[in-house]
Amino acid sequence: MTTEYNLPRQRWKFYPQNPSLVNNLISYLGLSPIITQVILNRGIVDIKEAQGYVNPEIIDLPSPLTEFLDLDKSIEILKNAIASRQKIAICGDYDADGMTSTALLLRGLRHLGAQVDYAIPSRMTDGYGINRRIVEEFKQEGVSLILTVDNGISAYDAIARAKELDLKVIITDHHDLPPKLPPADAILNPKLLPEDSPYRSLAGVGVAYILAVTLAQNLNQLQGLTKPLLELYTVGTIADLAPLTGVNRRWLKRGLKLLSNSDILGIRSLIKLAEVDGQKKLLNSDDIGFKIGPRINAIGRIDDPQIVIELLTTEDEEIAITRAMQCNLSNQTRQNLCKQIEQEAIKIIEETPLNWQEDRVLLIIHENWHHGVIGIVASRLLERYGVPVFIGTYDEEKTDIIRGSARGIEEYNVFLALQYCDDLLDKYGGHKAAGGFSFSRQNLSLIHERLKDFSHKCLIPEYLKPLIKIDAQINFSQINFKLLKEIDSLYPWGIENKAPTFCTSKVKVISQKLTKTGEHLQLTLIDQAQQLKGIAWGWHHYYPLPPVVDIAYRLKENEWNGDKSIQLEIIGARESDKV
Repeated sequence: MTTEYNLPRQRWKFYPQNPSLVNNLISYLGLSPIITQVILNRGIVDIKEAQGYVNPEIIDLPSPLTEFLDLDKSIEILKNAIASRQKIAICGDYDADGMTSTALLLRGLRHLGAQVDYAIPSRMTDGYGINRRIVEEFKQEGVSLILTVDNGISAYDAIARAKELDLKVIITDHHDLPPKLPPADAILNPKLLPEDSPYRSLAGVGVAYILAVTLAQNLNQLQGLTKPLLELYTVGTIADLAPLTGVNRRWLKRGLKLLSNSDILGIRSLIKLAEVDGQKKLLNSDDIGFKIGPRINAIGRIDDPQIVIELLTTEDEEIAITRAMQCNLSNQTRQNLCKQIEQEAIKIIEETPLNWQEDRVLLIIHENWHHGVIGIVASRLLERYGVPVFIGTYDEEKTDIIRGSARGIEEYNVFLALQYCDDLLDKYGGHKAAGGFSFSRQNLSLIHERLKDFSHKCLIPEYLKPLIKIDAQINFSQINFKLLKEIDSLYPWGIENKAPTFCTSKVKVISQKLTKTGEHLQLTLIDQAQQLKGIAWGWHHYYPLPPVVDIAYRLKENEWNGDKSIQLEIIGARESDKV
């Protein structure tokens, strides 16, 4: 009797191998053929560009003043405001990017003697971005200059109101450009730069970093400021899932070296509470992305962002520890909420006729879901079903309004999908991979039809499976600490610079068991007499795997009781001999 196994619905895409180009680059890079092929797979074929990828410090960067056309104007506006003791107000955002940007500019401007305060819109009552209420409150408080961080580019109405009230406005943002730019005095946004600019991949915190550092340089007051600002830039950039390309690779390599000995009390407290290895001399992007970043983001999702701002700006150790503990507790609550909502969403998807495969988009709306965490659930549903996800819940106060988040697959553009529904939405924003929106519940069926129409225009059925990109097919005999060291030397890995994914065929599963929590699958695997351990996160529903499988995986170093070993982080599995 044949056993039926439940394997992931995935599509595997193998990068084309190019041995001649690999051999040409090896002599210049001094890396193994496997890792040289990985670099080619990241779209880097030119020798000089490849050398810059391996060592970003050798890249000749243009000055930000020549790239950002309004940067010089922004510096002059800020210098005048500081010199005349005008009140400056920062309007931030409630995600990790927005909160680290706010803390960065608070630190920078206070260091330069500015009279500065901040406000962050409420996720639950205001939604994303600066609005008329905030602008009018700033005016009442005697503010002369508004500085937006990680928002503002789509806030035409609010910025127009600020100009009516005779306020100066500098927008710093990185989100996609609307058809009509707001009437600010200056706009700093990398989306205004040429596609090939090294600054194009900056998150909001990267734009804030450039503004603060350039201003401090202009005033000859940079001493003592660079290190803490670079640390905040590093945390915010990785936590925001910004592309780890261009100038981000260069600055993050520097910043990650600083974090284990941070000057910021709040970061030091978070590192301890997040159980990041205290002996580490170098933190990596996973430490930020999976341990520190979620604790910061959790506050913006379900608590008061002021907690994070105080955490990242205080010079009082007791306050830093207290605020870090609050981040930790909020993160635990966030994890529980996500798990509950994800389970409810899966039940709805699999027990009701949503026809998401036929629609080529998954739109799921449910009452009493916490608006602050549904974006995370959207990402998990995307990983599970491989289809663009639009998830929403009813506003607690305005029950006729649906507010939600969206996440897209590689062949999809979330921002364009939302633009396609422009006349049906009250408010929206975002970029290619993710977005947020709100609309009247009476438009629900119309929006569903519009999203179906858009999705059918750009997606074919084959795209509707989670995509695994394979860098190279290798044997276990090729896996060693030298290979792992080469991978680690090319950090940071992340968005648009994914850590290498390898594949090995016809692997024998020697043993497999679920972890104590019942969530994850632990494996012992063998290929050509070489044995390795593996972990498949969240794969309880694929247990057990067949005795022989093709696996896709990333390499990780595992340390237990002082012993180091190489572990496979399994992200894909399929029947052997499948074409």
